[in-house]
Amino acid sequence: MNSKPILAIPMGDPAGIGPEIVLKTLSRGVHVGTAVVIVVGDRYLFEKTAEDCALGNPFDAIVTSDAECRQALAKQAITILYHLPLVDLKTFSYGEIQGMCGRAAYESIVRAVHLTHTGIATAIVTPPLHKESLRAGGINSIGHTEILGELTNSPTPITMFETLGLKIFFMTRHLSLRQACDAVTEERVHKSIQLCYKLTQNNAFDTSLPFVVAALNPHAGEHGLFGDEEGLAIIPAIERARQEGLNVVGPVGADSVFHMVKIGKYRAVLSLYHDQGHIAAKTLDFERTISVTWGLPFLRTSVDHGTAFDIAGKGIASEVSMSEAIRVAVRYLTATEH
Repeated sequence: MNSKPILAIPMGDPAGIGPEIVLKTLSRGVHVGTAVVIVVGDRYLFEKTAEDCALGNPFDAIVTSDAECRQALAKQAITILYHLPLVDLKTFSYGEIQGMCGRAAYESIVRAVHLTHTGIATAIVTPPLHKESLRAGGINSIGHTEILGELTNSPTPITMFETLGLKIFFMTRHLSLRQACDAVTEERVHKSIQLCYKLTQNNAFDTSLPFVVAALNPHAGEHGLFGDEEGLAIIPAIERARQEGLNVVGPVGADSVFHMVKIGKYRAVLSLYHDQGHIAAKTLDFERTISVTWGLPFLRTSVDHGTAFDIAGKGIASEVSMSEAIRVAVRYLTATEH
C-alpha cells in the first residue's frame, strides 16, 4: 500500500465544471510525489468531458470495487478512477439542472466517504455541487458540509477558510445577516471559541500565537456607541475562554483583524458571520480560497466556487482552486501527522 496520503475526490455535479477541473488538475500532476488520488465517478462522463474539453486521460488505473482499488494501490497506482455507473449520457446535458446529476454527485460523495471508513482513503477533496440539482435528485441537504455531517453522524462540522496563510473560522454560515447578528450570544461565541481553538492545537497552526475573535460592529462597538453585542456577548465569551486557559484575544475590528492574521500576528480568526470572512479571503485571492472542514472523521478540503454551468463542457474553466485544494489537504495531513 502506498504510504502517501490517499485523497478521495467525488466527481461533483457532472453538468458543471467539476469533472473538467479534476481532469485538468490531475493531468498537470499536482499530486505526483505527494499524494495518491482516487476519483469517484462515472468513467464515461469523464471520457466525454475529456473529449469535449480536449483533455488527456490522467488515470493509470480504473476500478469498479474496493478490492480492485486496493489491488491498484498495491501496484503503486497514483491516479485511480473508481467507476460508478451514475450518468446516462443519452439524456445528459452540460449546464442544466438535472436530478440525475444531483443524484450522481451525491452517490459519488457516499462512495468517497465509504473509502475513508474502510481505511482506503485518508481525506476527501471536493469539486462543486449544485444545490438545485441535488434537490431535483431527491437530496434535501444543501451542500457538502451538511451531506458529510449526515453521512458520518458528525453534529458540528466546522468550516475554515485557508487563503495564502490566512485562516478563518466561521461561527455562522448560511444565515441571513439579521439571523447571524441574533446568533451572537455569549454562549454561542464561547462554544465556537472552544471548538475552533481546539482545532488549532496542532502543527498546522503556529500555536505560539493567540487565537483572535473578530468584532461584529464597527470599531468593536466603541463601548456601545455602535452596538452592544461586543459588551453583552463577545467580550464575556472571550473572558470565559481566557479563564479556561485559552490563548484568545479580541474582539478586534473586522476592518483590520484579517490583515493581522495574514501577516502573522494571530494563528487564526473567528469570523462571526458568512460574508465577514468570505469577503476578506476572496479579496485576498479568490481562486486560492480553500474551504477546510473540521469536525468530521476525516479531513475535507474543497474549492470555494460554484459549478459554473455557463462554461461547463467548454474547456475554459480554471483548475487553480482544485489544485490548491489538493495542496492544502496534503499540507494539513502532513502537519497533523507530527
